[in-house]
Formats: sequence, structure tokens, C-alpha cells
Amino acid sequence: MSSADFTYDHVGATREPGFRPAGFHPMRVRTRLGEGDAVFRRAAEAVMSWEMHRAVGVGIDASADRAAPDVDVTVTLAGMIKAPCRVVWTVEETRRAGWAYGTLAGHPECGEEAFVVDRTGDGTVWLTVEAFSRPARWYARAGGPATRGLQHAYARRCGTVLRRLATEDLRED
Repeated sequence: MSSADFTYDHVGATREPGFRPAGFHPMRVRTRLGEGDAVFRRAAEAVMSWEMHRAVGVGIDASADRAAPDVDVTVTLAGMIKAPCRVVWTVEETRRAGWAYGTLAGHPECGEEAFVVDRTGDGTVWLTVEAFSRPARWYARAGGPATRGLQHAYARRCGTVLRRLATEDLRED
């Protein structure tokens, strides 16, 4: 993977929670998904296989069925805005799974976004969406704070949808 392909420096920096490069807007949204290993496993699979993103309602065109370093992903928003990205890192551990992608030329934003599911010591399962970004296209710049508001709303929606995906088979009828 060549960092020259990305539209920003600090490729892979979302691996370090709270990293905030100068000139970028930080975002961190954490959503409680439920409890237990079954919820964790189901949520992790939904994140790693693009299922969460598709269920949120965005188009996903990926060069692989699962997130892995160097996988190219184009996210289509509102059926017309194409956002090309590349996965920069993944993690699949006993209590933590997820990945981050970075923006490529043509993306409306410039930066990196991570989607990580973790299970804490008490068994609670969380989704954390963490990003740093700044506008790259005129319409993202023109949107100003509204663009950042949409990013936060999208991250919250990811949590809501993932909670449903991770727990729907566990509910009693």
C-alpha cells in the first residue's frame, strides 16, 4: 500500500484512539450494542463483512467480501455521491474486531474513519466509530458544520443498525 494514493497524511492513525491531526475535525461516536459473546461475534461479523454498511443504506462496492488491508471500497451515498476509500488496517481479536479506511482521490472528504466492535470486561459490547476528516470537495466545504452533523448522524445510525443486527436473532418471540 502506497501512502501516496491517499489524500491525507497520517495513514493508519485511527489505530491510536483520540489522534487528532491539525486541520482535521475529530469525531468519536460510541454505541452500546448489548452483552455477551454471541452479540460480539455477530456484530464483529457484520462489521467485517460490510453487512452493517449495507444495512445502513449506503452502497458498498468492495474488492473483497471482507475488510482487509489494501481492499478498495467505494461507498455510494444518496445513490449519487461516490466516496472511494481503501482499508488501511484491520483487527480481529477475542474481544475486539474492526477496521479503518482512508480516503482516496474523488472522495468528498479527506481523512480516515474506523469502525471497531469491542467487548469490555463486564461483557458489554460497543461499536466505536472514530474519524478525523476535513472537506475535500467544494460541496463538502459548502456544507460546513452541516457536513459534520451528517457524519455524526451516520455514525449514530451505524450503531443503531448494528445493535439490531447483533441482537435480532437472540430475541425471544
